[in-house]
Amino acid sequence: MSLPKTLAEDVARNLVMVARLIDEDPEEAYAYSRIALRLASRVAAVREAAGFAAYATQKYAEALAEFRAARRMTGSVELWPVMADCERGLGRPERAMAMAGEPEVQKLDKAGQVEMRLVAAGARRDMGQIDAAIVTLQSPELASSSVQPWTPRLRYAYADALLEAGREDEAREWFGKALEADKDGATDASDRLAELDGVEFVDVLGDDDADTAGEAAPRDEDGPADGSAKG
Repeated sequence: MSLPKTLAEDVARNLVMVARLIDEDPEEAYAYSRIALRLASRVAAVREAAGFAAYATQKYAEALAEFRAARRMTGSVELWPVMADCERGLGRPERAMAMAGEPEVQKLDKAGQVEMRLVAAGARRDMGQIDAAIVTLQSPELASSSVQPWTPRLRYAYADALLEAGREDEAREWFGKALEADKDGATDASDRLAELDGVEFVDVLGDDDADTAGEAAPRDEDGPADGSAKG
């Protein structure tokens, strides 16, 4: 669907803000998504962005409705895994499991199929089926030495499931493998490894030192304490 130029520009600006803020300030991203939705609710990209913004703020029923609308408009199956995860968020893991067995999964690309596997494993865990969750994650993608965008999260989920099952040595091994593949810090595998090894992180400044430091560098009421300018 095409929009008048001025309206299209307004919508685009709001969508850019959604993309920019969704990780660091989900609530603000959600607010921008609502503006875009009010302006162009019949545009699939707007409905999808609104879905992800709602998902980021844990408004799962709203997110699911937006994803369904986007899917009706495009006919694409790429949102299938996140739709299933919304069902988990709504406390309906059995529906997520049912979606994992639907024909739509076979139409997903490799990344989408891995994402669906992660959602299905999460649904198994929601239902208290930890051994089944572990089996669900065991796959050629997990066993592969090739590092793909999904590799850190897949290895991390497997390690976490192993730990829940009481298989600590194996969990440590897979947290290590997750960390090895995680060049962008997408997981907290390093923290989990440290926790398993009994490493405790302490603040090098004690309370008295922190107070002294605070007195030595008083905060400017009009800006940050370090004097840097806000962008």
